[in-house]
Amino acid sequence: MFIHAVPDNRGKKDGYYCSLVESRRVNGISKHETVLSFGFIATERLPYLKAAFNRGDPEAILEREKRSQEKRKE
Repeated sequence: MFIHAVPDNRGKKDGYYCSLVESRRVNGISKHETVLSFGFIATERLPYLKAAFNRGDPEAILEREKRSQEKRKE
């Protein structure tokens, strides 16, 4: 499972529309199924959401996401 984040391009809001998505293969074809929709999430909260739902070390994931957001701002 992973967090699918789509940027908000319509308004002046700085954030993403997020959902929890599960990947699976059906007859050799990749399929994605939305498990849960979170709605609008502010940009500064997105790394916390990704860290909460990913496998591995949450602190390492959080730091990696924060660094990637800082690079995008530059």
